[in-house]
Amino acid sequence: MIKKFLIMNLFLLSFFLTNSYSDNNTYMSLKNKKVNVRYGPGLDYPIKFIFNKKNYPVEIIDKKENFRKILDFKKNSGWIHRSQLKKSSSFITLDTAILFSDSTKFSRPIAKIESGRLLNKKKCNLNWCRVETGEYKGWVLKENLWGLN
Repeated sequence: MIKKFLIMNLFLLSFFLTNSYSDNNTYMSLKNKKVNVRYGPGLDYPIKFIFNKKNYPVEIIDKKENFRKILDFKKNSGWIHRSQLKKSSSFITLDTAILFSDSTKFSRPIAKIESGRLLNKKKCNLNWCRVETGEYKGWVLKENLWGLN
């Protein structure tokens, strides 16, 4: 009897631990230039606002059937159909940053990037990401970027 009780408790404990770790929030990007954000998880719900920027990063905070509840870096939230999302390929600067020619602070600065600027990710290493924004390409430190998985 005690053996069955212990086995059942271990099973339940492992079930709850694996589920709590699998609920990590992830970042995705908008697939299209115009994306409707709704009040609820369905096409019957009214449109709350519209995103007008392709590749804009959003955080997935909940899921219900084919809809994902999202949060942007300004804390706006709502529901988007999953067909309007793709794997994250961009992020937003939270503070003013410097775009460098190489992945070191000793390299040549290329541009000053203002807070809230959309950066398209090319590749990342431990502390730096190679990005493109407008006509500029270069490296930026990861420390003040929102939307990085």
